[in-house]
Amino acid sequence: MDENRRNILIESTRALSKLHLLAAFFADEIVMKVYVRSQVIHQLFENNTELDINKLELFHLQFTATVTELLRKIKKSNERNVMLLFDEIQVNADMINRLEASSYSENDYRLEKQRQALKINNSLRKLYEVLSHDSSEYPFAKNINSFSARFASGFYPTVEADVLAKLTQYEPNEVYTNAHAIIQRKLMGLLCKYDFKSEFYSGLKSGSLIIEVFRILETDIYYVFYPSRNLFLLCDAAEIQAINSTIALDKPDTMVQELKNRNDQLESSVAITKTFLPNEVRSLLADHYKKISDINFLQNMANFDTQANVLKAMLNTDMM
Repeated sequence: MDENRRNILIESTRALSKLHLLAAFFADEIVMKVYVRSQVIHQLFENNTELDINKLELFHLQFTATVTELLRKIKKSNERNVMLLFDEIQVNADMINRLEASSYSENDYRLEKQRQALKINNSLRKLYEVLSHDSSEYPFAKNINSFSARFASGFYPTVEADVLAKLTQYEPNEVYTNAHAIIQRKLMGLLCKYDFKSEFYSGLKSGSLIIEVFRILETDIYYVFYPSRNLFLLCDAAEIQAINSTIALDKPDTMVQELKNRNDQLESSVAITKTFLPNEVRSLLADHYKKISDINFLQNMANFDTQANVLKAMLNTDMM
């Protein structure tokens, strides 16, 4: 084998190796077909010494090198886009960590709801005794207002101000009042009947106004506690359930959940972005494959300048 032929075949193998790496990276059918067909052309020249080896060199210069450069440019652009995705994922992850570190968890809220219900039940039992004996003793458990102070901002849904105003309206002749509390007479009777056993149902807020909603156990009886006034009033079960139903439909995800959802979307798109091929490029490669697969391609290799120039023009576009 003469030196020129040997060198051209070596360079051809190198050109094919580069194209093969890119075909494996993009894992795209048309890119792989272009590589396989280019490999076939190489083997034709390698196995047929009567063919002009210089045409193989020309083929790689005009086609393989241009396709390789085009794919490298797209790969580099895709990798930049992937880095941007990873940067956003990291920023979101850092924000999630900060928010979770500075806020109470769902588990904290669940446990404290039980403690708050116990405080309210004991306080109402004590209030009943205080009212019965016309005592001036303070009936409420220690730190009874701290629950809403801790959890309202993160766990209480927001409602219109008129909703809270309606839930806290009462007739003066329908309540017991002393220096420490106001409680609806009918509510006190029901609490006595059910042995002061109730559970925390939900909280509601409107601006700085906050109320807590409780349900008497094993009943469909609800009442509200207005912490800033130590006010206890019955409320309509259907109305409370309607409010919560509306909130459940309209309440957006928390910021933490939104960020987690966004990161899930970003991570799903990383693999797609990494190996993305513009439709224009895929179409061009399909035309290129069709041309080099033509049975008369080798006989007409001197007339492929137009197709090669189209490939080269792609390198100068702004699509990547």
